Amino acid sequence: MNVRGISHITGGGFYENIPRSIPDGLCAEIKKDDVRVLPIFRLIAETGKISEHDMFNTFNMGVGMTVVVPADEADTALSILCENGVDAYVIGKIAEGEDKVRLC
Repeated sequence: MNVRGISHITGGGFYENIPRSIPDGLCAEIKKDDVRVLPIFRLIAETGKISEHDMFNTFNMGVGMTVVVPADEADTALSILCENGVDAYVIGKIAEGEDKVRLC
């Protein structure tokens, strides 16, 4: 398997950590609906009136790590991770762009 990048999503959340593993000219397009957000994060956002940007950046919405692999190797990566006890799933793709991280 050809791992292209790994980001530990803490402290700086999506907007500070993911860009460190992506070359210039590329962008991580994260599908918000594919992120498995626990109810506690929705409660925090609503109660504290916290913006979506700040929720993804401060609280990471429960995502602890991202691993970038070629799209045609995603199923293999998921199988390996799941076989080793990791609850892994796809949250987006890498595309051309200068934003580094784009929530869609």
